[in-house]
Amino acid sequence: MTRKLLLTGFEPFLNFTINPTEEIVKELDQQVIGEYKVESRVLPVDFTESEKLLLAYMEEVQPDAVVCLGLAAGRAHITPERIAINCKDAGGAPDNNGVVLQDTPINQDGPDGYFSTLPIRAMVNHLNENHYPAKVSNTAGTYLCNNVMYAALNHYAATKAEVPAGFIHIPASHQLATQLTNTPSWSQADLTAAMKLAIEVM
Repeated sequence: MTRKLLLTGFEPFLNFTINPTEEIVKELDQQVIGEYKVESRVLPVDFTESEKLLLAYMEEVQPDAVVCLGLAAGRAHITPERIAINCKDAGGAPDNNGVVLQDTPINQDGPDGYFSTLPIRAMVNHLNENHYPAKVSNTAGTYLCNNVMYAALNHYAATKAEVPAGFIHIPASHQLATQLTNTPSWSQADLTAAMKLAIEVM
């Protein structure tokens, strides 16, 4: 029996006019990869709405696993995240509604952090074996990516549901990198292929 994977990306944000995660999730929507059928959703870059919508999509889809994707322009590797921390602090950068947060807990009563429950080491090894540069990241930042990773893991911890969940950061696409300066980039096709490989090992 095919299981369901909720796969999320983000809309463009800040000075990034495109977001390659949006393209990945649109392309993989409804595909069967390994043991999972992909149910894709695109999240807004909004501190309040992204968390609410993610939880609503989790309720709607009732997934057997959750993988959230985000752009880390400047990184050269695919980087599954090890941990999400209980903090919203964009370093002065606003979300897409102009909201700037500093030292703000995601959940006032929640723990300091949650470790990913995805097989991140297996993902990294599988990607590297297939010649896609990947490594585990120990910081998801404190912007929207960390926010949704924490929200998903907090929900499953609170409900005691054993659903693998976590976050993967990707480099810029070539199309996006042409608008930036000295930014490593991958082809959109390689970014999508790498995400399929990551899902295969789950």
